[in-house]
Amino acid sequence: MRTPLGESGLSVFPFILGGSEFGWHVDLESSHAILDGYLELGGNAVHTSDSYAGGRSEHILGQWIHSRGLRDEVVVSVRVGGHPEHPGLGPVNLVRAVEASLTALRTDRIDLLYLDGGSDRTTALEDALATVQWLVEAGKVRAVGAFGFTAPQLVEARILSSAGLPRLTTLDVPYNLLRRTDFEGDLRLVAGAQSIAVTPSQTLEHGFLAGHHRSRSRVGASVRGAQLAASINRRGTRTLKALDALGAELGVSDAAVALAWVLAQKTVVAPIVNVYSPSHVGELVQGVGVKLGRSQLAELARAAA
Repeated sequence: MRTPLGESGLSVFPFILGGSEFGWHVDLESSHAILDGYLELGGNAVHTSDSYAGGRSEHILGQWIHSRGLRDEVVVSVRVGGHPEHPGLGPVNLVRAVEASLTALRTDRIDLLYLDGGSDRTTALEDALATVQWLVEAGKVRAVGAFGFTAPQLVEARILSSAGLPRLTTLDVPYNLLRRTDFEGDLRLVAGAQSIAVTPSQTLEHGFLAGHHRSRSRVGASVRGAQLAASINRRGTRTLKALDALGAELGVSDAAVALAWVLAQKTVVAPIVNVYSPSHVGELVQGVGVKLGRSQLAELARAAA
């Protein structure tokens, strides 16, 4: 099962396996087990960033791709701009970031390079895209996407692409049942008008929508605990109850229903989903096969309002 990723020339499984937990909450052995499980169930696209777990995520992913001999079978996407050693999207740091990622990933190319627009408010978009053009021509990058971009920036990028610079073909924006305002508005309108493929992240709201850690007493004082605790309120509880009810009706997990809801939204092509254990991969693959009806979608939206 493959879906064309907009006009990037790439085709991916309906959800992209995110690697933000690799090297942080998930060790190397477990990370490789998750990746193996995803591959066995039909997955072919992975996502990481040079800033995830201080760069350990890229190394773990690179070890897996190299040891399995899978480079030509896997679509690799990388977000750059947030690493402290080469921050932002200026020409020198952007090239250094890509070269460092290529080394860590043990590969000669990045299939989809996401530019972190929120990491740099000073570099002109034209300069960043001109650098990407050089990287594409050098064979180091195949396609380019955006993260942290505003609707006006997407419009500006399209104007620049008409002048010959690389076109932004994908958009990563945090989006899920509980986090909708960032995307549902001008950003979605512009993405739709430009045929940009949306690959939203935070699909499960740090694991909360998968039904993990339902009470404040269990979330702890870690960074993840704080992220989860932010959702433990009346709205979050209502949403989990709606996911529970629909999941029981369909015979799938809360995570599968939450993923199916995102997949049903206009312009969304393949959400980026971070996974914490091999067993979660199977739950998410169930969500790919779930087609929610209009009334079910509306019921979930009401619960999360």
